[in-house]
Parts: sequence; C-alpha cells; structure tokens
Amino acid sequence: MHDQLVDGRALKMLCVIDEDTRECLAIEVGASLRSQDVILTLSRLMWLYGKPAFIRSDNGAEFTAAKVIRWLRDAAIGPAFIAPGSPWQNGFVESFNSKLRDELLNREWFRSRAEAKVLIERWR
Repeated sequence: MHDQLVDGRALKMLCVIDEDTRECLAIEVGASLRSQDVILTLSRLMWLYGKPAFIRSDNGAEFTAAKVIRWLRDAAIGPAFIAPGSPWQNGFVESFNSKLRDELLNREWFRSRAEAKVLIERWR
C-alpha cells in the first residue's frame, strides 16, 4: 500500500493480516519496501505468533524477490500468490487497505515518516 507525505515524499506500507482471524499483525511503514523489510517483518511475526503454513500475497516485487522466495522455502512456508490483476482473490486484505485509507490516510497529512508510523500504529 502507498501514500505520500505532505511534501510529496513516498510512504509505503506493508500490511500483514492473519487470514484466519483477520487481525492486522503489523503495518510496517517506510520510504520503500525491500525484500529484506518483508523478511524482517515476517521473521518477527513468526517469533511472536508461530510459523504459518503459507503467506498469501500479491505479486509485488517485495514478495516475488528471490531472497524472499528462498527465505520462505528455507522456513518451510509456502508462498501463495494471487493471480495478477485479481485483487478479489485477496479480498479481506483489499477491504482492510480500503478501511485504512478511508479512516486514516485520506484524513491525515503526515509531515514525516515518524509521524506516519506513530499514527498508523495507533490506528492499527
């Protein structure tokens, strides 16, 4: 998910939702999201909640990167990619993202990434 700061700088968000409980486990905020950011976030969540059977995601570069695929394989976690151009296959995440945008992102003008992190975490 993406937005921008009041000065136009990029704001990227990695939203991790539990498919079974629909609980938002994490929203990582930064200027960009690299494969290493995905790996660190998922590692932290595995430590907190245990290992999932699979990770469902879209086909964004941060999820399809060789480093992430290798990490998932080494952790014995199956990647489950939705079909390109088929957001309805991940409908509960799309619904969550829409709610985040409507309830927070469209109402706030973040002056910094630090401010965005605090307000987004408070909203979560």
